[in-house]
Amino acid sequence: MTPHPHPDPAPGSPDGPPPAGDRAPSVGVSGIIKRFGEVQAIGGVTLDFPAGQVTALMGENGAGKSTLLKILTGDHQPTEGHVVVDGEPVTLDSPARARAAGIRIIPQEPEIVPHISVAENVYAGALPRKRGRLLDRAELDRRIRADLERLGFAHVLDPDLLGSQLTPAQRQLVEIMRALTGGTTARLIAFDEPTSSLSEHEVDALFALIRRLRDEGIAIVYVSHRMQEIFQLADRIAVLRDGTLVGVQDAATTDEGELVRLMVGRDLSTMFVRQRVATDRLVLDVQNLTTDDVSDISLRVHAGEVVGLAGLIGAGRSELALALAGDLPVRAGTVTLDGVRLRSGRPGDVIRAGLGLAPEERKAQALFLQQSIKENASLVVLDRLRRFRFVRRTAERRLAQEFSDRLRVRTPSIDHEVRKLSGGNQQKVVLARWLARKPKVLILDEPTRGIDVGAKAEIYQIIADLAAEGVAVLVISSELPELLGLADRVVVMQGGRITGELDRGEATEEAILELAMADDIVGAAPGASS
Repeated sequence: MTPHPHPDPAPGSPDGPPPAGDRAPSVGVSGIIKRFGEVQAIGGVTLDFPAGQVTALMGENGAGKSTLLKILTGDHQPTEGHVVVDGEPVTLDSPARARAAGIRIIPQEPEIVPHISVAENVYAGALPRKRGRLLDRAELDRRIRADLERLGFAHVLDPDLLGSQLTPAQRQLVEIMRALTGGTTARLIAFDEPTSSLSEHEVDALFALIRRLRDEGIAIVYVSHRMQEIFQLADRIAVLRDGTLVGVQDAATTDEGELVRLMVGRDLSTMFVRQRVATDRLVLDVQNLTTDDVSDISLRVHAGEVVGLAGLIGAGRSELALALAGDLPVRAGTVTLDGVRLRSGRPGDVIRAGLGLAPEERKAQALFLQQSIKENASLVVLDRLRRFRFVRRTAERRLAQEFSDRLRVRTPSIDHEVRKLSGGNQQKVVLARWLARKPKVLILDEPTRGIDVGAKAEIYQIIADLAAEGVAVLVISSELPELLGLADRVVVMQGGRITGELDRGEATEEAILELAMADDIVGAAPGASS
């Protein structure tokens, strides 16, 4: 791979920010060690976050990124070492102390109170009062409108909207406003996987804001698994592995291969290598399928074949998957699974026929987060585990343990709550559920979204193993290199219709994008969203 050119003026250029050596670090950590009992989560990390630069913090799940952020924000105290602000060690024994020191974090899942307004969410804990405890609504309105104008959010955020009415992007903006308002000036703002639920347009707007904050002299820490974002945004990239700092790279002169090697300690250039095992046995046959979101869809998937489904946001890929799974009504056309015609709107029948769906939003659509790995993994096979209407608990444990071990779910126990797992391990629990069901067709919608590169390689191996066992796999992904590496064929959608199909030998990113952006589609289905 070749180094990625930096999209903004390089540090030290006439139009860019000064190089790191020309600025004193605004915030940093020195000799940080953090132990939880006998487990060492961070081992001796020393790292500065220069003012006016974006430092990307990368590493696999479990590398120590979240622990380091929590030390910076006062949620955890280091076992050894200290946080440094403007060259002086400080004690951050609470989030309030960290905020007073000018350190803020924008969490991956914003904490928004649903029944109060944007203005009240922004100033929660510091609302203006009059005559004792009464809320001064006039002063609140003056403050929020002034801050919206100052930050450039006035055209995208209505201060009177309730928290429950906000889009994911607007929820992010409320968290950002919290970070940038109050009595102290922000020195460092950390963004933790901020784009996981944003559209491409919203991502562009967020990046513009982050660059503006950087140019105002704020130190930015950016945590993401998405390589493309890192190279778009970062000035420097710090990589953690197993709780230690293994390298700090200049974003303008490094490449993806080097970052992967630092993160996982090995070269993953062969992670997509697999043998073609597709057979002539037709398993999934979709003919002229039409719903409220997609029109006239026809596609076939054979046993042992991996078919990629590509398209831009709005193409209708997820809606097609939900229709195939019986979750959305079909207005016309047929779906046949291994010779049996499926009925629309009957997801239970679809599952029994042998089709499984791992949806895009695993937390909201696939997992019961408060329940255990065991309970989640056995969910679709309870009918096979019952005897006289009672679930055989020993058989349930044996099954859950078997597939947890097979997929290498990293957990203390199958009784562990799913909400406490990393994104990659949560996805493995979803896959364990369907492997236990032994499906004939498995649809995977964005199977590696929000998980680290090491876990991605494991998911890719699972997909290859499924194909080798004769399962027909349909993979929906917005990451074109992923589709190109996994798929025997790529089917491209745009505006709710299929615009083309590419065999493995002819599929390239350019060819897929040309079909995904086709402008001659007439009568595209309304309402398609992904």
